[in-house]
Amino acid sequence: MNKIFAKAIAVSTLCFSISTPILAQETYTLDPMHTYVLWHIDHFGFSKPSGKWMADGTLSLDKEKMQDSKVNVTIKLDDLVTGIPKLDAHLKSKDFLDVAQFPTATFVSDKVDSEDNQKAKVQGKLTVHGVTKPVTLDVTFNKMGKSPITNKETVGFSAKTQLKRSDFGINAYLPGLGDNVNIEIEGEAYQ
Repeated sequence: MNKIFAKAIAVSTLCFSISTPILAQETYTLDPMHTYVLWHIDHFGFSKPSGKWMADGTLSLDKEKMQDSKVNVTIKLDDLVTGIPKLDAHLKSKDFLDVAQFPTATFVSDKVDSEDNQKAKVQGKLTVHGVTKPVTLDVTFNKMGKSPITNKETVGFSAKTQLKRSDFGINAYLPGLGDNVNIEIEGEAYQ
């Protein structure tokens, strides 16, 4: 009788543990009104112009184990804004982004090294111009809490990295127009 009772408890415990989520991850949606990618590039040594895209995607955040968190982002390259319409058109052309053939860029994380609860290195694969390369983002966690505007649980972060555009097959006007592209990301995501 005791063996039957022990087996029943073991089976019940197993069933409960299978039905209970093992991961403490919570899914957040990137707020396209407050999430953007800003870039700067050297223009023949004279200046460092910039441009910006808004971004869409999701963040799976594990507050207990930050290394288990994930991010998946899509950028519509045709939404590029520099503030100069002729420059926007040129950057979208075949000389640079070729948005007719490559309308989006994506970043999918595959590793998070959390230095502490405020800083992390997020590694992943960036696909631009049909080329996928590994990229590491230096991320700073800004804040988590209920947004006073939306009343939704919200997280905010900032990130930086540097890319070589030639790594992605974007070679127009090298070396005068810089190969290094400095990237700054600001993001908010909500549940």
